[in-house]
Amino acid sequence: MDLEANVYIHPSAIVDEGCKIGEGSKIWHFCHVMPNSVIGKKCNLGQNVLVSPGVILGNNVKVQNNVSLYEGVVCEDDVFLGPSMVFTNITNPRSAIVRRGQYSKTTVHKGATIGANATIVCGHDIGEYAFIGAGSVVTKHVKPYALLVGNPAKQIGWMSEYGHRLNFDANGMAVCPESKEQYQLENGQVHKIK
Repeated sequence: MDLEANVYIHPSAIVDEGCKIGEGSKIWHFCHVMPNSVIGKKCNLGQNVLVSPGVILGNNVKVQNNVSLYEGVVCEDDVFLGPSMVFTNITNPRSAIVRRGQYSKTTVHKGATIGANATIVCGHDIGEYAFIGAGSVVTKHVKPYALLVGNPAKQIGWMSEYGHRLNFDANGMAVCPESKEQYQLENGQVHKIK
């Protein structure tokens, strides 16, 4: 295994040979990090997290308790995965039929949040800074900055990079109440004004 400086691995965790773990990352109780997975810098894996082969986590990814990251999952920098949220990797699983190698890819883009107990059906990307509400079931691609809730998940609004709901005026402009950053809604897409 390739461990950078200041990596903490709890004694009850299993970290297999052939994985890479970035500087300052922490792996807590009862985790299993499998070969050929990559965990970036300053990541935090809560209790009972599984990281399967081929999974890639960017820097500063927070994975809360009881999350399984199956082959085909990629999380970019600053992603938050809430407690007991679920990724799938096969759209039509059957116990008697082996479908290894048919895994669908799911990418969670920079800064996105997936709430507790949400389910992400494989093959659907989560856009930058999107926010998936607790218990939601995502069955389609999610736009950047979109706020989705429900089963199946439906978009009900937009979120800022600081995690606040954006309220757009008649000109399609909104301001994050915390950061004061401005956003524009245009043609069904949100962009932060730099």
